[in-house]
Amino acid sequence: MPSSPAASPEQNRQLRRVALSGLLGTAVEFYDFLVYGTVAALVFGELFFPGADPAVGTIAAFGTFAAGYVARPVGGILFGHFGDRLGRKSMLLLTMGLMGGASFLIGLLPTYDAIGVWAPVLLIALRVVQGIAIGGEWGGATLMVVEHAGERRRGLWSGFTQMGAPLGSLISAAVVALVSTLPRDEFASWGWRVPFLLSVLLLGVGLFVRLKVVESPLFAEVKKERTEARLPILDVLRRPRPVLLACCVGIGAFTAQSLLTSYLIAYATGIGYARPQVLTALTVSAAVALVVLPFASALSDRVGRRPVVLVGAVASAATAFPVLALIDSKSPGALILAVVIGHGISQSLMYGPLGALFSEMFGTHVRYTGASLGYQGATLIGAGFSPMIAGSLVAGSGDGTPVALLLCGGSLITALTVWFVRETSRTSLSGAAATVPTVPVPRSTSPRRPDGDGVTAALRRVGGRPYPCPRGERRRPGPGGGSAAAAPVAHARLLRQPRAGGG
Repeated sequence: MPSSPAASPEQNRQLRRVALSGLLGTAVEFYDFLVYGTVAALVFGELFFPGADPAVGTIAAFGTFAAGYVARPVGGILFGHFGDRLGRKSMLLLTMGLMGGASFLIGLLPTYDAIGVWAPVLLIALRVVQGIAIGGEWGGATLMVVEHAGERRRGLWSGFTQMGAPLGSLISAAVVALVSTLPRDEFASWGWRVPFLLSVLLLGVGLFVRLKVVESPLFAEVKKERTEARLPILDVLRRPRPVLLACCVGIGAFTAQSLLTSYLIAYATGIGYARPQVLTALTVSAAVALVVLPFASALSDRVGRRPVVLVGAVASAATAFPVLALIDSKSPGALILAVVIGHGISQSLMYGPLGALFSEMFGTHVRYTGASLGYQGATLIGAGFSPMIAGSLVAGSGDGTPVALLLCGGSLITALTVWFVRETSRTSLSGAAATVPTVPVPRSTSPRRPDGDGVTAALRRVGGRPYPCPRGERRRPGPGGGSAAAAPVAHARLLRQPRAGGG
């Protein structure tokens, strides 16, 4: 297995290919998703919600932005179910195709002046398709990397998938910055469509790389032993604590991401910055994030996931108001510094370890569903509604204080929640494969023995443990090198045996 210390050259080659696939695939998906947020802040208010006050139009445009985030947990559940039942690779191909197709169609969409109310309706529908697609993308891409990587380097390799977000942001900001140099009328007429139409080229590259990867070895083992969960979402919700913790831990990173990228464009241009100045700041910040993210991910392999996330959350909360002051100074240099501090550094420290952390919180047969649901729940709360809430509060108060309060509040939620999360950096993923049993195991009714009930004692004799074992705990190998994955079979066999004495 790739998690073995002595992986073969072919396994190492596959790991690199899977990491590249995760990076490119996630970059394509985030490019498509973030292009929408950038263009929505610039022109969607006037094109799809004409006649409204500019502030109201911007809020309405961010309402469609939020619709994509609302759909993301649905995508996580939908693709998580089939990813845990059928496999990771096939779902990743489907999510990428859906995202690229929806983005391309947005680029062809008529505006309100051409088809009236159907324009915003179709825009919202395509945005929902985008949300469903990206809801299934991150979990599958991250799991493919984590489940191929060795135990001591899961953070490092999962960092490549995490880098897809700033890389997609960097590409989207660069493309929008290029077309935004057009005269205002031309940009509003046709220039805004170019970034969406270009997504079909990125889609082709991503699919080409993704077709060459092999299925996750841990999931292949689950399929071989036929221990897939019937309804992964039910198994996850029977023990909701990991999902709720994952959701709360991710809130700070996604609040910072949305406020200091998509919403920043509307806010900064509203107080006097030129669009190219704002897009330049976002481009510099994304470039810094591409350096900080792999550093944070690799560091989490050495010191643990929790300390790195905690440092980022505390830094984000502590710098929320200084970042706002730098933005309000109306200096282009101060704007770049503010976005680099708040997004490029602090947000990246929170975000980098999340791929490995969330994957390690769930067993193999529910990992796609559990990790996706926790991650997408965090994006819904932290990123989905933050721009709309910030826009409404800023319009009412007349200053940017609500932006700093939201940023600080989201970061503090992460900082407080991370204390309740068990450190997972040394968790054995194969040992975690049976942490949530797919079939409820009945309690034995045989008389108690000094070493426990009959089933418990017998399981210990064959090298297993009574279900469920503590999350992430390694199972002791049984006689002949039996693995943890054999325990469900042994358990079922023992339950079918008659008790001694004929009972």
